Amino acid sequence: MEGRKIKIMTTQWKRFYQKHMGDREQRALVERELENVQLGVQIAKLRTAENLSQTKLAAKAEMSAPKISAMGNEPRNLTIGTLIRVAHPLDSRVEIKLVRRKGTKAEERRNGGGKVKTRSL
Repeated sequence: MEGRKIKIMTTQWKRFYQKHMGDREQRALVERELENVQLGVQIAKLRTAENLSQTKLAAKAEMSAPKISAMGNEPRNLTIGTLIRVAHPLDSRVEIKLVRRKGTKAEERRNGGGKVKTRSL
């Protein structure tokens, strides 16, 4: 049941995202919100794969079930320590990396205004 709920939630987000792709301002807002929920979706998928309810995951991570629920619904201001506590019972580890957004001005500047720089060897 949990896996189906996650799949439906993910599908609803995809439809919402596609609907608003044309409007640049809406697109930016949606992308920011997707960044916020990606972690929660990832935790929920791992939890489902390990066949753990939120309550069981909370017990294994020595946390409250409402905190696990909040991480899935609105994962904001989480500490690295909290993520590590949740990752261990999910047989996972935490990796943090910064990734450039596609289509940003910084990316265009790096690539010479959208042109890919090449050189002969």
